[in-house]
Amino acid sequence: MVYLKIEWYCTSKSLKNDEFSKNTLLSNGRKVVVMSLKKISFEVIKVNLQGQEINRRRHEAEFFIENLSGGVALEMIYIPGGSFLMGSPEYEVQRYCFESPQHQVALQPFFMSKYPITQNQYQAIMGNNPSHFKGRSCPVEQVSWYDATKFCQKLSEKTGKIYTLPSESQFEYACRAGTTSPFYFGETITSELVNYNGYPYGNAPKGRYRKETTNVGTFPPNAFGLYDMHGNVWEWCQDVWHNSYNEAPTDGSPWETEGDDNTRVLRGGCWFISSGDCRSAWRYYDYAKEIGSTWGFRIVCSGSVISAFGS
Repeated sequence: MVYLKIEWYCTSKSLKNDEFSKNTLLSNGRKVVVMSLKKISFEVIKVNLQGQEINRRRHEAEFFIENLSGGVALEMIYIPGGSFLMGSPEYEVQRYCFESPQHQVALQPFFMSKYPITQNQYQAIMGNNPSHFKGRSCPVEQVSWYDATKFCQKLSEKTGKIYTLPSESQFEYACRAGTTSPFYFGETITSELVNYNGYPYGNAPKGRYRKETTNVGTFPPNAFGLYDMHGNVWEWCQDVWHNSYNEAPTDGSPWETEGDDNTRVLRGGCWFISSGDCRSAWRYYDYAKEIGSTWGFRIVCSGSVISAFGS
């Protein structure tokens, strides 16, 4: 068992204990929680330019569970802090100019939902399911940026922790999970690894076009233990859209100055589009009020890890 002493950024409500909290105390006006994290083991796959598997390694990740209503659970994966080069190099195939300039970003540790928020989880917090493709374990879709932020607000009120949409840099850092290739699987993807329209990237063969969302967790995870960071549904980020990374934050915070508050960033690609638009560096935007069967989201919970120790 791994224990983390975490300084949470909390709401004014008292932080509710869950089955993994050992104790809570106040420190400098913030909650300090000693939380035991469960550990999971999983396999991470790497492919070559043709999409053929060339490596398979076992990884581990820590997580905690947020219990929602009706027995519905939300798994939050611990993402260690670090730095990475955000954006795409000029030689990357199918890149766009708005993925530039590449720049170093340093991030503090945070927790991210293991999957895109499911219809089951959305129903438990919001009381409704707006999705076109019905399925309790499918990602919720037909949600606007405002719907996604409202979900975060309600979950924060329920738990006492502060949940938000990820910043764009948090999303790319978590998606890459230490990789620098176009995808966390390597130089390409196949429809056995990602839900997209089957149109190939690089030398990979044309794949299956499912024409709908799939259950979360259907495809292999990345090295952080996150699923569906490529494809399935586009995922809303907190950031306002900007046409380049000039003057972008370098600390992992969302970029909400300047730009148009009505346009927000989308990341990850979806079931409807080609593989090139599912790359780790790929970015897009839409009006915050828009909905569609390709839009979903996942969430983050931030807290400063003070120390870690084993049992």
